[in-house]
Amino acid sequence: MTLSGFLAYSGALAIAAIIPGPQIVAIIAQALHSGYRRAAWMTAGMVVGDVIYLSSALAGLAYIAATFTTLLIVIKWTGVVYLCWLAYRFWNAPNSLLPQHRSSTAGGVFASGILVTLGNPKSVLFYVSILPTVVDVNGLSSTDIILLLAMTAVILAVAQYPFALAGARARMALTSPRAMSMMNRSAAFCMGGAAVAIATRS
Repeated sequence: MTLSGFLAYSGALAIAAIIPGPQIVAIIAQALHSGYRRAAWMTAGMVVGDVIYLSSALAGLAYIAATFTTLLIVIKWTGVVYLCWLAYRFWNAPNSLLPQHRSSTAGGVFASGILVTLGNPKSVLFYVSILPTVVDVNGLSSTDIILLLAMTAVILAVAQYPFALAGARARMALTSPRAMSMMNRSAAFCMGGAAVAIATRS
């Protein structure tokens, strides 16, 4: 794999990562609701989800998508249902900071991040459509593949973690019960919006 191929892929991925979409919305909503630590775990899950998709693309995602269409649809709608459930929980969350830190485990939030990514068709489309145009997939060595996966994880983390930090800072700046109620409702709307965005994409 050439340096120009790495650079082209990195640039395309970085741009795609910061474009507002269901993943960014979910990160901000989680940060508003539960703070940076939970949002960071969700972001880590999303990074893992993207690495899974990239691995699948390198292994032949087009074939997998054609063969296991039903499975991909199930994953998508599982993600939609989970986001709706999160929206419901956020809407009914207590208007204080302490209980919300205990509302979900780090492992659960990490798994939800993976689920959100796997349920987002945007991730599939990116790796299936963009990857072959900037990378000679058939000419990749084992070292190239490892470097590509690692680079993807780093770029996504660098692009998405600031959204978790920004949401957490906004949350800490508004700690009155009324402000917390507004943030919880905003987080619920964000999660619901992310669910709708995923559900309406084909």
